[in-house]
Amino acid sequence: MPEVTEMRSGALNCWRNHFVPSTSSPALSAPKPLSFPVNPAPTALKQFAFTLQSESYRYRTPMKFGGRVVEEVTVLTAECTATNQAGQVADGDKIGVGSMTMGVTWAWPDAALSDAAKLEVVMELASRMAAQANELSGTLTGHPMEICLQLASRRDELVEAVASGHELTSPIPELAILLAASPIEAALFDAHGKAAGQSSYRLLSAEHLPPDLAEMTGDDRYAGLRLDQFISQAPVATLPLYHLVGALDPLTEAELTKPVGDGLPETLGEWITRNELTHLKIKLNGDDADWDFRRVRDINAVANETTDRGASTGKPWWFSLDFNERCKDEAYVLGLLDRLESECPEAFERIQYIEQPTHRDLKRPGAVTMHQAAARIPVVIDESLTGLESLHLAVSQGYSGIALKACKGHAEALLLGAVAVHENLFLCVQDLTCVGASLLHSASLSAHIPGVAAVESNGRQYCPEGNAEWMAKFGPMFEVRGGSVPTSCLDGPGLGY
Repeated sequence: MPEVTEMRSGALNCWRNHFVPSTSSPALSAPKPLSFPVNPAPTALKQFAFTLQSESYRYRTPMKFGGRVVEEVTVLTAECTATNQAGQVADGDKIGVGSMTMGVTWAWPDAALSDAAKLEVVMELASRMAAQANELSGTLTGHPMEICLQLASRRDELVEAVASGHELTSPIPELAILLAASPIEAALFDAHGKAAGQSSYRLLSAEHLPPDLAEMTGDDRYAGLRLDQFISQAPVATLPLYHLVGALDPLTEAELTKPVGDGLPETLGEWITRNELTHLKIKLNGDDADWDFRRVRDINAVANETTDRGASTGKPWWFSLDFNERCKDEAYVLGLLDRLESECPEAFERIQYIEQPTHRDLKRPGAVTMHQAAARIPVVIDESLTGLESLHLAVSQGYSGIALKACKGHAEALLLGAVAVHENLFLCVQDLTCVGASLLHSASLSAHIPGVAAVESNGRQYCPEGNAEWMAKFGPMFEVRGGSVPTSCLDGPGLGY
């Protein structure tokens, strides 16, 4: 059961630990914060206010990635009331909602600090960000993209104050900062669309968002390009679902030593049958070549042996390989690909892309390039992707694509997604064991960016309780059939949910 300390009434009464952000946020940081001319659109926001809530869940089964085991998650949700220049309001049953799992193990892998301590820092950071936004309501106006970019440009002093207050000996990682801001950004975009009574993705044209990509990214290479050229107004009807095969997940009954006994699938074969899967994301060690080879080979065998796939029977299999930064060099990746191509060619042919093989810091001395691996199979950055600079650096180092995540912020996802489409990069969208509204947000993002290969959804595997509140309206998004999710349902006002 989720940890519960307080119930609150209202349209979204499933969230607990309700708190209003502190009003004692630090002074604005940047000496020259980003600014935009006044946005004249009737849909431009003139007032907004945030509140935050959190809820914690235990996973039904442990999840291992990057050499770390995770057994619980805290979900942070922001609600946003807003008024636009036309006097339209987002409130009540039209309130803006943004939610995200606080995956500090992923965003902040420093072993010297406990996950509990990291979570405390990130939650305080989110509270201060919301407080800062509330103080600037009426001063910062316009499209959510303009507001979010301006808020991001004013964060430095705020982040430093939180780090100092917790006596941290190293800076808060950029991913953790983006994670803290992500539900706030999503709630603002959602409120913007709900106030106007339109999908947020239909409000990205110059009529609603005057700045072009160059003005929003600071890169003149994108002068004259508009966000709505690269982001679809309507979602695609369906997207394939990538099912996660974690390093601890049993593949067969013979490997099942501790059954959960909750009625959900316990093995990979059972999940394939239940959800009629076609796409498998395989977590690998990255430092044990024999284990990694056997894991891919054995998963391929289970995929072949599980013939009861319902509507997906006869459809091809696709795999992605996720090393979570554990490979020491490109040679490790090439060695695994060579062995698979030689000894298990069927599995090799099923690999759609490879994710973040080596360390996230692309600027460290002796940073690894991926030119040879990417010449064979698309290789995308995930943890390395924190902005446009990292995207360009990764491409120069041989990476052929990017993994977008809603947990890095909706504004960044739209901008980097647009750049990736423009530059013809391989695109995928991944989640952070998202549940409930955070999964729906991630899926809506996936469905509106052309060329995204599939949507990831592993919250249904590890934390299904977090989806309960949303099952009545969006059941097919969580109880998957045909190996895909019906993203056409995510076309309502705001972010679609």
